[in-house]
Amino acid sequence: MRTLAALALGLAACLARADELEWQAPFITTPDEIVLRMLEMAGTRADDTVLDLGSGDGRIVIAAARRFGARGLGIELDGTLVEKSRANARAAGVEERVRFEQGDVLVADIARASVLTVYLLPALMGKLQSRFINELAPGTRVVSHSFGMAGWRPDRSEVFKVAGRHPGQGDESRLYLWIVPADVRGVWRGPGMQVRIEQNYQQIDVEGARNAVLSGRDISWDGFKGRVEGDRIVGELGGRPVTLTR
Repeated sequence: MRTLAALALGLAACLARADELEWQAPFITTPDEIVLRMLEMAGTRADDTVLDLGSGDGRIVIAAARRFGARGLGIELDGTLVEKSRANARAAGVEERVRFEQGDVLVADIARASVLTVYLLPALMGKLQSRFINELAPGTRVVSHSFGMAGWRPDRSEVFKVAGRHPGQGDESRLYLWIVPADVRGVWRGPGMQVRIEQNYQQIDVEGARNAVLSGRDISWDGFKGRVEGDRIVGELGGRPVTLTR
């Protein structure tokens, strides 16, 4: 019995260690030119809060503050890298605009971000994907270096050529941009009209209409242009104001 108990404890420890290793991605720095392109793809502005999950030495958050005037937060599991990030922020003169926290990206508060950047392995991306949809505000821009998300087509992707040699990096990288969509699925009603919308992430189908597009909170089809505000869509059709409710 003691032998069986010892084996069981050993197996449990191995499984726990395996699970821990699954989400502890190796630290590979992102080339500065890719950092800049990621922030440009997101349309980073001075009024943004940039959140980097797995922030490493802090370079993405620091670049967001230095180049775009944004505020930023990095979440990093390795305490040594957190201290290094803080030192790097002081050296760059942006310590008042950025913060770094030691923590687990799987449970971090992500709702505060208007731009979210990631360079994480597919297993981690899969675990975070539902949180991106459910917790980030519509219109939040998510940019990933190298890895996509299952079933959620990016709003934009591009292959970026790297000019110089960089440890752990080939001569090109694929970058992905998603804009978190508003929830528009259902039946919407307004004066003299009813609209049924089916939705798969940002891909929408408006019954009886063509050219339906959803980008964050902005929605349009045929001659209608509007903005989603919770359970209301406020917009214009044929030059007259229209409000739809669900």
